[in-house]
Amino acid sequence: MEYRMCGKSGLRLSVLGIGCWSFGGGESDYWGPQDQRDANQVVARALDLGINYFDTAEGYNDGRSEESLGLALGARRKDAVIGTKIAPNNTEPAVLREHCEASLRRLGTDTIDLYMVHWPITEYSVADAFATLADLKREGKIRHIGVSNFGVQQMTEALATGVELAANQLAYSLLTRSIELEIMPMCREKGIGILPYMPLMQGLLAGKYRTPDDVPPLRARARIYRGDRPLTRHGEEGAEEEAFAALAVIEGMAKRMGVPISAVALAWAAARPEISSVIVGTRNLAQLEEAASGISTSLTPADVAELNAVTEPVLRKLGANADIFQGGEGARIR
Repeated sequence: MEYRMCGKSGLRLSVLGIGCWSFGGGESDYWGPQDQRDANQVVARALDLGINYFDTAEGYNDGRSEESLGLALGARRKDAVIGTKIAPNNTEPAVLREHCEASLRRLGTDTIDLYMVHWPITEYSVADAFATLADLKREGKIRHIGVSNFGVQQMTEALATGVELAANQLAYSLLTRSIELEIMPMCREKGIGILPYMPLMQGLLAGKYRTPDDVPPLRARARIYRGDRPLTRHGEEGAEEEAFAALAVIEGMAKRMGVPISAVALAWAAARPEISSVIVGTRNLAQLEEAASGISTSLTPADVAELNAVTEPVLRKLGANADIFQGGEGARIR
């Protein structure tokens, strides 16, 4: 397994990270039921493969994801790097402390390796929140401070408080490349590692869907889909024609290489030097093995250039807005 430094933080991460949103899930949760035995097997096998980064959040299944991950790690906690996230509406200093302690208890650990603010803070003082995070770091409750879904303006505000940001977790895939335009250059300049989530674009880059109409409404909310589809909230034209034209070319490339389309998508994401760890949601051993194989797929510079060219029309259509679900004035990432 390849390892990379996360920006200038000194945090060493496996290039493949395990997304744990499904862990602890039940019938009413976003991803549906998740058996703890599967979570245990995924974590044990991931560690055996050299994967050390596990990503969760207090908001995933009302904290049960953190509990499930803690149980699965057990005595192997020392081999893992845990990233978890706090909701922005829990960043008032006293509440932030309480929620950090709650995450520590659920994870069964004395320290959180990477503690991220899940979305930009709008209701509370950014300065007070990051001062509290700095205090928690000095106290050893957390090792590194990070953010998730922060744009240039929001990273600038966070950095102005004097904290060092280890990472920014952002949606990034062949079909959602908006961070390349403004956010990625700033992260590179400031030494902030990038942790891409949704690199398979909710199954689209895993070859699950042949046409836009095949995509279930809950998965067709992103800005690449037309804004008149059920459950969308971006109000934009979308980029369905461009996205599915690109998918056909990517699938053809995967066939020529003799690998799944997901392997091409993961290898492409990992090819950028700014990327520290590509986060893949992993529910069972089969998904884990496919992701581990995919991330090690070799792409030539010509392959990367071809993939960039074929997805360029989607990037041009979506622009620099890195919020893949909301557009215009409603975009949360600024």
